[in-house]
Amino acid sequence: MQLYRDDGIVLRTQKLGEADRIITVLGRTSGRVRAVAKGVRRTKSRFGARLEPFTHVDLMLHAGRSLDVITQAEVIRPYGEPLTGDYPRYTAGVAMLETAERFTPVEKEPALRQLLLLIGGLRALSDGEHAPGLVLDAFLLRSLAVAGYAPALQECARCGAPESGAPESGALRSGRRLPAFAVAAGGMVCASCRPPGAAAPAAPTVALMLALLRGDWDSADRSERRHRVECSGLVAAYLQWHLEHSIRSLRHVERVLWGYVRPTRTRAGRSRRTYLPSSSPGTSPW
Repeated sequence: MQLYRDDGIVLRTQKLGEADRIITVLGRTSGRVRAVAKGVRRTKSRFGARLEPFTHVDLMLHAGRSLDVITQAEVIRPYGEPLTGDYPRYTAGVAMLETAERFTPVEKEPALRQLLLLIGGLRALSDGEHAPGLVLDAFLLRSLAVAGYAPALQECARCGAPESGAPESGALRSGRRLPAFAVAAGGMVCASCRPPGAAAPAAPTVALMLALLRGDWDSADRSERRHRVECSGLVAAYLQWHLEHSIRSLRHVERVLWGYVRPTRTRAGRSRRTYLPSSSPGTSPW
């Protein structure tokens, strides 16, 4: 078997047999990898707690036919330690791990930008400098941007008409603007292109989305709670539309951070639970 080394974030673990686990890691050079950690569930395992979710680890692996085998693991930084005692931050972190896995569907396909986004997001969560909901939404928006699905926020997603009075850097404000956000269209749309059922977010909500995408934390931290709730609903709906799969952990985030959820209708008549109040992307600094 070929021996190789990589570092990455542990996304999740699964029990295998009586004492082993399958560890899913998003690696720096090898992308998403599923590997077996033998004997890790035994009390005297040489791995200890090094292969737990949220942990940035340096691994030595043997390439196998179906699953690789972890032979050595060293902790670079255990991001999970500061999160386990703070449930809002923990649930946001779980949603980030699940999203990162969804955005890397092909095993062993390099996804360096996605890994760097995840490391930056987990570092921001563990440092606690920003609200967990804002960190999560910033991570989701930038992951979408890296995948080529960045929402149009300053021009019509259908006809390309520019917004008049676009929000300036450092201020969550806007002048005459695009009136609606259409998930299926790809973002904000003008009045002529507005489809039935499109959401009508407040101007500060759109400006908040733009601030999170750009890494303008001064503006994002000053945002009001109602605009954060509305922003989270739009981001969640947009994310799950493009993934064509629900992010299960977002349900817990909704309950913990905002205290409520309500179902919305999406394409093909399917109902998804998300927040939708009535009314050079992907690489920005955290």
